[in-house]
Amino acid sequence: MALDTVKKLLELDESLVEDIVRTDKEWSGKIFEVEHLLVQLPDGSESWREIVRHNGGAGVCVVRDGKICLVRQYRVALGRMTLEIPAGKLDPNEDPSICAARELTEETGLVAGRLEPLAVSAGAPGFNNEKTRIFVASDLSQREAMPDEGELVDVVWVPIPDMVEAIRAGLIEDAKTVVSVFAAAAGLA
Repeated sequence: MALDTVKKLLELDESLVEDIVRTDKEWSGKIFEVEHLLVQLPDGSESWREIVRHNGGAGVCVVRDGKICLVRQYRVALGRMTLEIPAGKLDPNEDPSICAARELTEETGLVAGRLEPLAVSAGAPGFNNEKTRIFVASDLSQREAMPDEGELVDVVWVPIPDMVEAIRAGLIEDAKTVVSVFAAAAGLA
């Protein structure tokens, strides 16, 4: 069975583990913290790692009539417009499904009668512990969107094949959205 093979590959391998020798907290902000870690490598040498600590987020994959619901917004970090599934950051100790439901309604006005887990996306595991839990929404109703202050978004519905093509063309780079689009294309959402 393929799942057993993947589980075996993900078992802890002591010959690859990096042991943390020292942790220095470099910076702490509203959304994330930065740590500088001194690690001992399996060969006995030491190296430094810079790690971003984040509470994570939750996003929602909504598909209706062969189209996926996306929010269109400007991302200053990228310096351009993006298309992303509705999502937001988790509050400390918040249940990801609560966050997903809240963000879906705030950003789109959609209310999910049902949310089912789809996947977890780690966008940059080489230096960042942020994970986004992705849910599939169903049994939808509509009300008025109420984005957070300073959150300017447009809601758009894009055909799934168009989004697959856009991903392949490099136009869509957001990990949670890529995961959701390919799940929708595979009939999982």
